[in-house]
Amino acid sequence: MKLKYLLIFAVVIFIASCAIKRQSTNVEQVTQISAKKNEGRLLDTIIKASPSEDKKIKALVMPDSSRYTRIVLAEGLDEPMEMAILPNLNILFIERKGGVKLYNNESKEVKTIANIGVFSGIEDGLLGVVIDPKFADNHWVYFYYAVAGEEAISRLSRFELKGENLNLKSEQVLLEIPTQRKYCCHSAGYLAFDAKGILYLSTGDNTNAEETEGHTPVDERPGRELSDDQATSANTNDLRGKILRIKPEQDGSYSIPDGNLFPKDGSKGLPEIYTMGSRNPYRFSIDHKNGYVYWGDVGPDTKVIGEGGEYMSFDEINQAKGPGYFGWPYFLGNNQAFPKYDFATKKAGEKKDPAKPINNSPNNTGEKELPAAQPAMIWYGKIPSKNFPLVGSGGATAAAGPVYYSDLFPNAPYKLSEYYNGKLFIYEWIRGWIMAVSFDENGNYKSMEPFLKHLKFSAPTDMQFAPDGAIYMLEYGTNWFSKNTNARLIRVEYQEGNRRPVAEIEVDKAYGAAPHTVLLSGSKSKDYDKDDLLSYSWKIDGKTVEGATAKYTFEKTGIFNVELMVKDDKGSVGTAKTKVHVGNTPPEVTIQTSINRSFYWDNQILDYNIKVNDKEDKIIDPRKVKVSFGYIPQGKDVAVILAGNQDPSAYRYLKGAQMLANLDCKACHSMDKESVGPTYLAISARYIGKKDAVKFLSGKIIEGGSGSWGERAMSAHPALAKEDAKEMVNYILSLSAKPKKLPLKNAIPLKDHIGKGIEGSYLLNASYRDLGANGIEPLDGRANISLRNPMVQADDFDSGNVRIVTRTTEFMAFISNLTDKKYISFNGVDLSGIKRIKYRIQQSGTGGNIELRLGSKDGPLVSTLAVPAAGSPEQKNVWKEFLAPITATKGMHNLYFVFTAPGLKGNMFNLDWIYFSNK
Repeated sequence: MKLKYLLIFAVVIFIASCAIKRQSTNVEQVTQISAKKNEGRLLDTIIKASPSEDKKIKALVMPDSSRYTRIVLAEGLDEPMEMAILPNLNILFIERKGGVKLYNNESKEVKTIANIGVFSGIEDGLLGVVIDPKFADNHWVYFYYAVAGEEAISRLSRFELKGENLNLKSEQVLLEIPTQRKYCCHSAGYLAFDAKGILYLSTGDNTNAEETEGHTPVDERPGRELSDDQATSANTNDLRGKILRIKPEQDGSYSIPDGNLFPKDGSKGLPEIYTMGSRNPYRFSIDHKNGYVYWGDVGPDTKVIGEGGEYMSFDEINQAKGPGYFGWPYFLGNNQAFPKYDFATKKAGEKKDPAKPINNSPNNTGEKELPAAQPAMIWYGKIPSKNFPLVGSGGATAAAGPVYYSDLFPNAPYKLSEYYNGKLFIYEWIRGWIMAVSFDENGNYKSMEPFLKHLKFSAPTDMQFAPDGAIYMLEYGTNWFSKNTNARLIRVEYQEGNRRPVAEIEVDKAYGAAPHTVLLSGSKSKDYDKDDLLSYSWKIDGKTVEGATAKYTFEKTGIFNVELMVKDDKGSVGTAKTKVHVGNTPPEVTIQTSINRSFYWDNQILDYNIKVNDKEDKIIDPRKVKVSFGYIPQGKDVAVILAGNQDPSAYRYLKGAQMLANLDCKACHSMDKESVGPTYLAISARYIGKKDAVKFLSGKIIEGGSGSWGERAMSAHPALAKEDAKEMVNYILSLSAKPKKLPLKNAIPLKDHIGKGIEGSYLLNASYRDLGANGIEPLDGRANISLRNPMVQADDFDSGNVRIVTRTTEFMAFISNLTDKKYISFNGVDLSGIKRIKYRIQQSGTGGNIELRLGSKDGPLVSTLAVPAAGSPEQKNVWKEFLAPITATKGMHNLYFVFTAPGLKGNMFNLDWIYFSNK
């Protein structure tokens, strides 16, 4: 017993020391300390303390990422907006164009239960859904939507939902808000109840935000009423740009609860208003203990310089401890004021006083004197934030999720750790992160830290906790205003103690003709509790098959579901799903050549002959076989980068292509599918060959703006270097370059690499898309040959256990720590025609051997080099070249360079590069 309490005491002291250190370091350091030192392992190893002690300990320890299981419940959704979690854990969710869908927790299936007729232009549509707090008794569900037809009205209505039957005839209209549908945008439309049964609705400013000339929309000129936010957000007599707060009544009407911004008689402003002065309060939440309201307000793109020289293009996370005015369109961030811009004279005037803002617009129909402006809790722009560095940079769409309280989920199996008790979760549509925000004893902002950092989210659009403690999220997906394959409903479970296994399916052939035999494997499934024993079960075509692997033959054509269930010996189950398509076989494309398929040498000719076979397409039309070839100056892994069928010549600007993939550009643009912005192909087609196109477009990327493709504004990227923007533009323009049509059989001299260093690669790409068959979509078959320079940097190895040393002063890197049995390996190297291997070595140690083996560290030996120790101290710093013969070997192999020095200790030598010689 003494040992037990000593161990508890030691653990508490250790954690307390971490807590003290946390107070003297920044948030990023705390995250590293928690993730790297603690990693939640204390939760596994602590001897059971008293409940109160255990709670205190868990509150100090950040759980490790292995305790979260992400489960995809549905995908391929069409603009999912908001969800409502029913008492039986069914999920009711809506899509912007009017679809009402229900995920059945028992059957794991999604069903469309209704379609509500909506106007879905600009950003309107079916936007909000919430169930009544007494749903189990009254079956009421509330929707906020833009009414279809000519009249511009958005409506808050209540319907009856019983089981899977949404009775559209039961509609009770609570509230209607007149809008404008001529100009984009900002509709918001989120719904939520607080702990007292009061209903909140967020509304966007519904103002023309696209013709602001780099300022805020305060255009007071006659005829420009729809471009003046003083008529909506800053208007006490308008319900737009607000968070509204009402009490639904039994008869379908509503009453005004105590505590709103204006008197119930409407004498000072509309009594429904709780907060005003928002631009687009897209997502909000209500703290169920203290009633505080949190929301993300989507910011503008302006050219107005604020504090620290940054553009005042802030997104905000706001906190309302009570009703109030939150500044838009006069103030943003920490009450930084915009100068009043005169759109007639094009001059910026005075700034308003946040303590006493006055709305003198001729379009204002409410009070002129507004309540004092309240600053944002968190604000950030397009460049890295000095105040909130963790939020990143680029485009932004801020959103506020729920506040978590552990005691609101008694006995919930997936409730979060005590570590997150009292923290607010905020998230980002464009940047894809989630943050946990902590508060001080007065409820004021204290700090933030990443949450679920190991997971990637595709435009998260809603986040809620279920009664069992699990987190549900909707992901909108990549492209705006469209159905997306990565638009999903997901569930994230947290588990203390025994963890759920993580199931993963491998299929050898996901497509094929009937009868189609597949080999299924669950061997990549894992369990973070290392001692758990796992069992595997498959559901295939209505049948159950046991075992970690399965072989199954589909006799008929069609698309079949395959589900893997991995169960541990404690009873926890992990699942994974995939589909097998039977009826069409992918084409087989092969490239025949007589030369080495990994490397190029000077004065070489690439001869090739392309063959295509397809089981269903009996006759192959040669004109449908696409053949492309090009030299890519940078990047050796071009076969991976060119997963599509892009012409290699387009990757002359490989850096630009990679930047487009990694920055926030993908939130608004795609290669060939319309989103909120034009496709890259459309941009390329418009500007190719035009004078100063690179200068104009790169400036557009950095500065932002609108007018080129309609009036929707493009986000600025002020932190982007001009040269990087040019690389991106050059890549986009290269997409319109028409590739030279190549024959199926040819011989091409390899000359483009001469004088251009060793970083480039040649790529020969061949592809064929079949005609589809038996209800299965057309499939692509492709093959490529990627040829790189025969000089391979040793530090570019695919796997190994050596140390990489970088000397920036000499612009070089090499490998060291080469002791007996250490190795490096390179995957998929063709040794055909290779006669010798050259090494660049520094004899800085004991000397030893380099053994080249095939397939593994103990595989067949095909080459050996003995490297002597340096003959004198001076020679230890000299780099020399050594040659070794190689046994004639054909075909592709994984190469293992094994370093051996039996009986010797210490580093043998240093290795810079390896050269594969054909002479």
